[in-house]
Amino acid sequence: MAGKRQYFGTDGIRGQVGEPPITPEFVLRLGMAAGKILAAHDPNPSVLIGKDTRVSGYMLEAALESGLASAGVDVVLAGPMPTPAIAYLTKTLRLSAGVVISASHNPYSDNGIKFFNGEGEKLDDAIELEIEQAMAGDLACTESARLGKARRLDDAAGRYIEFCKGSFPTTLSLKGLQLVVDAAHGAAYHVAGDVFHELGADVIRMGHEPDGFNINREVGATHPKAMVERVMATGADYGIALDGDGDRIVVCDREGRIYGGDELLYAIVKQRVSRRGKAAVGGVVGTLMTNFGFERRLMHMGLDFRRAKVGDRYVLEMLKETGWQLGGENSGHLLCLDRHTTGDGIVSGLQVLAALVAAEQSLAEFIEDLDLYPQVLINKPLAPGQDWQSSASFKKTQKEVAAELNGRGRLLIRPSGTEPLLRIMVECDDAQAARQLAEQLAESL
Repeated sequence: MAGKRQYFGTDGIRGQVGEPPITPEFVLRLGMAAGKILAAHDPNPSVLIGKDTRVSGYMLEAALESGLASAGVDVVLAGPMPTPAIAYLTKTLRLSAGVVISASHNPYSDNGIKFFNGEGEKLDDAIELEIEQAMAGDLACTESARLGKARRLDDAAGRYIEFCKGSFPTTLSLKGLQLVVDAAHGAAYHVAGDVFHELGADVIRMGHEPDGFNINREVGATHPKAMVERVMATGADYGIALDGDGDRIVVCDREGRIYGGDELLYAIVKQRVSRRGKAAVGGVVGTLMTNFGFERRLMHMGLDFRRAKVGDRYVLEMLKETGWQLGGENSGHLLCLDRHTTGDGIVSGLQVLAALVAAEQSLAEFIEDLDLYPQVLINKPLAPGQDWQSSASFKKTQKEVAAELNGRGRLLIRPSGTEPLLRIMVECDDAQAARQLAEQLAESL
């Protein structure tokens, strides 16, 4: 289907609450349009709605529920639940679709809407476009006899906790480990700590007291300093921080070292190779931002590696194309398709811990053969209308830098999608050289 989406971005629809499109009027119409499309494909459509802990979730949930019901769609309300929980529950309950009301790692004043299909995967771009086109047309409430009904899924948390525990090997235990679990005052506040505790860990909970306004505020995966401080103060073995909707993870150890997505994904890959062999793993998908050192390490291991566009949905698309199971972003969105259909912070954390318990090593020891390259990022301001792609001096410098980096590093140049900036990123095996080359590029423009 031809056309460009107006509202849906790489991870659903997102914005500031009260400003279009995050208004009750828009979300009501979105529900009506989505319901219309679902009803055209399913004679008995039903949708699961989950949300994070933002105060605006109440308002948007009511609007979405009303819109879907008016189109003849039955609604199941899960309440505050992590995004990956909605993906899992949608699939296991055999529902038509799942919807999450969340703005992930953004502040409480933002919110968003993201959809999953009946298989627990992000909606295809074509379906999102169909929904937008339906919104632009005539939408009307169906007759009373065909209106949808709503019910609450009271055991959503328990179902998801058991699912997460099931991703951890039954032959292993977390007994003897003390973990700080930071739920970012977000959607995982009432499930994350229980998962690790029920697998045997001594859990110190933080970020588990949401008030509608404190989601992601100086806690969670985007603010790991608080987790590090708690780990250092308590002497815990590890800290595990999630973001507001529970699909991203950052880890720290008892020395206060923070491990990002590339390092955590490597731990999972290394464990899978040791258990199943290279042929079974095949390859790994990263993004344009994945560290060059990660790519080189996989090459030395004899594994294929491919880069997708930034965004976990694009990582998922490439995994499905290749038939591989492991991929992720350096931000902490990790995909283990042998465990879940989407990125899941809790499940990813369990895969890392399983590798460490089985190997009887610390995280630092387990990934010591991974050498990430120093990375320098310069945001070069662009003047209004400045055509950086046509600059002869910039093109010349790009060729010179690329030649210098050949085999030693990587160059990535991309314009910001929201600001008049050109992002110049250089990775190199030498930090000083990376800085010098990045500055050389920026000054040539």
